[in-house]
Amino acid sequence: MVAFICQTLELTGKERVLDVGAGSGYQAAVLAELAAEVHTIERRRELAEQARANLDAAGYAERVQVHVGDGTLGDPEHAPFGAIAVAAAAPELPPSLYEQLEPNGRLVLPVGSKRGQELQLVVRSPEGPAVVHSVPCRFVPLVGEEGFASD
Repeated sequence: MVAFICQTLELTGKERVLDVGAGSGYQAAVLAELAAEVHTIERRRELAEQARANLDAAGYAERVQVHVGDGTLGDPEHAPFGAIAVAAAAPELPPSLYEQLEPNGRLVLPVGSKRGQELQLVVRSPEGPAVVHSVPCRFVPLVGEEGFASD
């Protein structure tokens, strides 16, 4: 799925990218190979610390910035982003993430219920979100203000 998400984002090597859901840091490391600047955000401090340790050990200390916070709200301090990759399922497109895209920026995220989703590509266009439906998938829920409530 990481490869498919990266392929769908069509990165050129010039973008500032936001990775929502740092997890182990793997997707952020892959994105760092494909983009100019990567920010990753994780809501759970212990996971963010582990992602930072993994990224540092793999040589990405200078190439990926790790943040702790509500990923559904993105990272407005470093926006706009040319691309956003979300590694957790949202019930619908989080408005804050869409607003942090630069014009023609691309966002890939799973959208649907907690039990099943569809990976979507969303492009920021002058007319509003242009959504391209993709493949069925299953991710953990995106928890936060503009996502699912925590259990």
